[in-house]
Amino acid sequence: MLFSISGLVAVLALNLSVQAAPVDHIFKRQTACFLPGRTALPAEVANGVPALVRAVTCTGGTSVTGVPNVSSGGIDFKSIDFQRSNKSPLGFALATFTTPADPARADLTKLQNQLNVYLAVEAGVRSNGGGAILGQVKSAKFFIQFQIARAQTALGQQLSVGNTVEHQLGKVIKNAGRATAAEIAQVNALAKVL
Repeated sequence: MLFSISGLVAVLALNLSVQAAPVDHIFKRQTACFLPGRTALPAEVANGVPALVRAVTCTGGTSVTGVPNVSSGGIDFKSIDFQRSNKSPLGFALATFTTPADPARADLTKLQNQLNVYLAVEAGVRSNGGGAILGQVKSAKFFIQFQIARAQTALGQQLSVGNTVEHQLGKVIKNAGRATAAEIAQVNALAKVL
């Protein structure tokens, strides 16, 4: 006999483990229309993909180079695309993703749909290997998360440390890119309006 029993078992075990891992990975990629690339996603992003698959659909065209256009809850990326503005991504976000003077009156469903669109585009960009556009997408995305945190705090909701206004403010500032000092000051002022 050419193979020993232990050798055959080892080959079968290796074969099964190799087959099992890619199937799950391929299934997730096939059902996530917004993930055109093959680059592995960071765990934080990958963990959110199943929820995005349920909330986001791909529409015609592209959102950013190499990533399909997406929509969530009737909000299309093209309608909230920072690239169409002459402002910095943060400046665009400040003008676009607004809340009422009382953040408790914010439309959380609308903000969540806007966030879903940006999360899907971010995942798509990352699946293609990232690039300079990633920082710009993250700038707008973190501002939306900041606005959601403000609204939830104003409503008296208990938030995990990673979802607090303070934490999100830090993310917005860290990812502000080419934002102006006035834009940063505006975000800092908003952080005090809860």
